[in-house]
Amino acid sequence: MLAIMRSAVPIIIAGIVVWTVALVIAIIVNALAKIILTCLLGITLGFIGIRYTKRRAQREGK
Repeated sequence: MLAIMRSAVPIIIAGIVVWTVALVIAIIVNALAKIILTCLLGITLGFIGIRYTKRRAQREGK
């Protein structure tokens, strides 16, 4: 189970990168604030997901 959770981190990082690219594009095309905030929320949730996944893996590894 520990290996499955550790393999989720690269997927989460890829999601963060995609949201970051979307944010940059949204800023360049002067998108609505709702779209920009959605991108920021996606990035934030990605970082929360990484933190949660690593903590859960540490708890199960003990």
